[in-house]
Amino acid sequence: MQFLDVTLPTLEENLALDEALLDAAEGGRGAGAVLRVWEWSAPAVVLGRASRAAQEVRLDRCRFHNVPVVRRCSGGAAVVIGPGCWMYTLILPISPDISRRPDRMHAAVLNPIAAALAACVPGVVRAGTSDLARDAAPAGDAESAPPGRPPVRDPAPRKFSGNSLRCRRGRLLYHGTMLYDFDVSLVGELLTMPPRRPDYRGERDHADFLCNLPLDRAALCRTMRTVWDAWEPLTELPLTELQALLPRYRDPAWHFEL
Repeated sequence: MQFLDVTLPTLEENLALDEALLDAAEGGRGAGAVLRVWEWSAPAVVLGRASRAAQEVRLDRCRFHNVPVVRRCSGGAAVVIGPGCWMYTLILPISPDISRRPDRMHAAVLNPIAAALAACVPGVVRAGTSDLARDAAPAGDAESAPPGRPPVRDPAPRKFSGNSLRCRRGRLLYHGTMLYDFDVSLVGELLTMPPRRPDYRGERDHADFLCNLPLDRAALCRTMRTVWDAWEPLTELPLTELQALLPRYRDPAWHFEL
């Protein structure tokens, strides 16, 4: 697999690049399989393809804090990104065993990532439809409890990674966020409670539901590159596809059409 570590100058260009990599691969003009990583330098809200901004986003707070609101090409709900939120993108062929079923696609991508991260941070699990979370404190933490008392355990896993996908006929775009040093208070400030919530979340607010994974960016990158055997540099960006997509990503009407 080829590897690309690049953050383009504008938020719109970065979101368009993910789709451009998919278009190029599907058209036979780009790499067949790619791992891209990037991180944005300031808070921003990224809507899912079918998100309704007025329903999922505190637009008045975004305006007050001068936080941009933009839309990605994949599904899922709105997310907040920024410093300490590491992002990855995978372009993968759709194999027969996945059969274009979303549950199989999520499992095929997230199961190996969860296993690799759990080897570094005990308690990492898959949760919900497409999340990665830290489970309740492992039993090995018992020695930290006062004598004669059981260890204090989190009531439920806390999410550090949300993921979404988009398919073409022969290629899959799978991308997600990983919080490692992120100000989770921003999420409650900028987003409402999501309209669809996984069972494991319950009624927890954003601050009680989200957490940072105790790995730095370099460790996250090394782990992902190892999982996907992504060591060959991708040296040419899909500039033709990127330029074709940018008018849509720069159009405010598209970001707020729903």
